[in-house]
Amino acid sequence: MPDKLLNESEKPGKLHFRILFISWAGWVFDFYDLILFSFLLLPIGQELHFSDLQLSYVMGTSLAATAIGGVIFGILSDKYGRKTMLQLTIVTYSIGTFLCGISPNLFLLLLFRIITGLGVGGEWATGQTYIGETFPPKMRGRYGAIMQTGAPFGILLASVVGGFLSPIIGWRACFFISVLPALIVVYVRKKLPESDVWIKRQNISLTTSIKEKNKFLALFSFQYRKLFIFSLILAIFDMSAYWFTYSWLPAYLNQARHFTLTKSAVWMIITQLGGLLGYFSFGFAADKYGRRPTYSVYSVLMAVGLIMITLLWDSIVIYPFLILIFMFLVGFGIGMFSGYGPLFAELFPTEIRNTAMGSAFNLARGIQFFTPVIIAYIAIKYGLAGGISIAAVFALLTGIWIWVFPETKGKRIEI
Repeated sequence: MPDKLLNESEKPGKLHFRILFISWAGWVFDFYDLILFSFLLLPIGQELHFSDLQLSYVMGTSLAATAIGGVIFGILSDKYGRKTMLQLTIVTYSIGTFLCGISPNLFLLLLFRIITGLGVGGEWATGQTYIGETFPPKMRGRYGAIMQTGAPFGILLASVVGGFLSPIIGWRACFFISVLPALIVVYVRKKLPESDVWIKRQNISLTTSIKEKNKFLALFSFQYRKLFIFSLILAIFDMSAYWFTYSWLPAYLNQARHFTLTKSAVWMIITQLGGLLGYFSFGFAADKYGRRPTYSVYSVLMAVGLIMITLLWDSIVIYPFLILIFMFLVGFGIGMFSGYGPLFAELFPTEIRNTAMGSAFNLARGIQFFTPVIIAYIAIKYGLAGGISIAAVFALLTGIWIWVFPETKGKRIEI
């Protein structure tokens, strides 16, 4: 192996972009599989005679499973490498999604969504760790952000399949066809190299006792527990902002605002176009102005958009273009998720980097098991607008909490 690491290159080369593309593609289908269920809630509920509360439990369970998957695959990735786990996670969530299409009852649907959640939980952190370890420090933020754009692309794809295709082919067929693109990614990933930072770490005799410890428990050691808890809180705030927004947003537009399923999908696409620009631009802003101020600006933009499309809907409904602008703004603000991969890669050392990243990100997502249920209960008295508007509070908390971290812009990866 050459002495010069990939992240020591002056600028990215062909190998960097192969790593980026495959990590990005895996994240697209990862998020697509997770969000597709939101678009299929109504037809699933109608055919299998589920109540909104039962559907919220299924949605919440899949989110909870991502927490378990994040921890398990994070530990496995730190032990066996990034490349192997990237392939295993995509196989796991693809199988789970396919099986959802044959679900005859609530129990099996819950089981298959758990399988999907396990794979989804492992995918993001492994891909972001892979990119964080291989790209040059001065542009790590922007390329981590480019991978994060896979999320709005995944939602866009879910919007098309769930909003336009499902009325034609049915919800079961939507799950069946969703496994095909993922198989292509698995095949291409075989041609990728392992992270050279991870390989180098395996060949170094550690002077610490981390190698002898359980990697997850090491996060709570004296050396790392404060940093990990701070990271977990940041992820909880941001995840809450996201899932209080998106878990019921298609249903909110359909039920509370009386949009057709197709029109709801179109408006979700507008939101994701904002998300695409937000994810992409966040990385450039973070590399130029720093991680902390960029987080704060984007969190405020998201909060403003959320308040306008929920609590103040009646004030702007006579101006549809304004609603579209604020829907776009909600998506743009969520671009702050692009900061997680680079930030966590810069905060934690290689031997626990994927474990820390996967655990913080996915434990926070797992806690969102309660989010769709909370919204369903709040909606009984205050409507879905009241439940979704809580996301604005969490968005603002994210922008404030980021300031407990040191600024890591341009920091070299710790081996």
